[in-house]
Amino acid sequence: MKTILPEQVQAKLEAGEAVHLIDVREVAEVEAGHIPGITHIPLGLLEFRMHELDKKTPYIMVCRSGGRSGQATAFLESQGFDVTNMTGGMLEWNGEVK
Repeated sequence: MKTILPEQVQAKLEAGEAVHLIDVREVAEVEAGHIPGITHIPLGLLEFRMHELDKKTPYIMVCRSGGRSGQATAFLESQGFDVTNMTGGMLEWNGEVK
């Protein structure tokens, strides 16, 4: 499984790179604070909404601590998607939050 640190994601965003973030936390967690520009797909709905994603697009998976996003990364990887888990999740995120 590919991983990326929150600081590396932040650097990509600050450099203006096109970064596709998928936040797999629950609605209340995302409403409490999320990285601007995320796509919100709760982990429990991922298998039903993966048709919304493009297998040619690299995605970075985000959750609170990295556990659920790790599950999401493993699942999407097994389905042929290019995905990376943001280790440490939002607990380690020091960038902008909406």
